[in-house]
Amino acid sequence: MSTNLASKLRTGLKPQQFIDSMEKNQEQFLAYYNGFEWDNEEDKEYFDSLNNRDDLRCLIIAAEWCGDVVRNVPVVFKALENSGVPVEVLIIEQNYDVIDQFLTGGGRAIPIVVFTDTGGFVLGHWGPRPKNVQAVMTQFKKENPDREAPDYNEKIQVARAEMGRQYGEGNGYHAVIVKELRDLIESF
Repeated sequence: MSTNLASKLRTGLKPQQFIDSMEKNQEQFLAYYNGFEWDNEEDKEYFDSLNNRDDLRCLIIAAEWCGDVVRNVPVVFKALENSGVPVEVLIIEQNYDVIDQFLTGGGRAIPIVVFTDTGGFVLGHWGPRPKNVQAVMTQFKKENPDREAPDYNEKIQVARAEMGRQYGEGNGYHAVIVKELRDLIESF
């Protein structure tokens, strides 16, 4: 049986409401948002063509304090901006019941971008970060399962620095997210 989030549809914040409500990281969020550019016209046309589909809904589990939300959600907002797909943000602290259905490596990692049909049935999800960046964290957790280890904090800082390198300089990673989202949407 597939997951159904019908009870969550129309309960979240619209993208602009989420941005306006931000008390932390709003400036950086807007820098990524305003810095978004389509890598190619074909992707832009694809996302614009979603206007021909009225069967999709998008719920994003997020929080303003999360660095991956600040980096990645602006790209999702921009990609879906002219798509006609209703987008809502569910704040993680008010939606543990939802995030617990989309754990990453056994933990609550955000953002998680969930696509449903109009009845709330989950079609697929993306997140919390591009696959190449997530691979660094996945490997780190595999090699460092004990959060109480004396060198855990030191090692996670190294992993986070590598994740930053994987994101790269500037906004080049935006095209990676757009491609991953497109691949996902094309699968349903």
